[in-house]
Amino acid sequence: HVQLVESGGGSVQIGGSLRLSCTTAGFFFDEHEMGWYRGTPGAECELVSRIDSAGGTYYLDSVKGRFTISQDSAKSTVDLQMNSLKPEDTAVYYCVKDPPFDRMACHGYDPQDWGQGTQVTVS
Repeated sequence: HVQLVESGGGSVQIGGSLRLSCTTAGFFFDEHEMGWYRGTPGAECELVSRIDSAGGTYYLDSVKGRFTISQDSAKSTVDLQMNSLKPEDTAVYYCVKDPPFDRMACHGYDPQDWGQGTQVTVS
């Protein structure tokens, strides 16, 4: 079965950096897009970044120039390097296989394609 496990969240000061990592298993990593969503209580999740098997990327406008998504096919991992963090980046960040929409209910569409999430707090 699909396994997605995030790590690297935590608390950081404004302007600081964090690197999120997602370790995956249970599917052919190279055949799927991977993405990072973030969500806050009571709100939909928004797609922060996405990377396809060819390395093509997408970024939410508010994170362009600050966040970088990368993947390691040999390790089946996808990372999100977050720099110059702002309070508005505070959220639970989810690693998602085949991200379907720019905005959606967290753990929606196909819940098995979502990791459990990791909290990022910027203050």
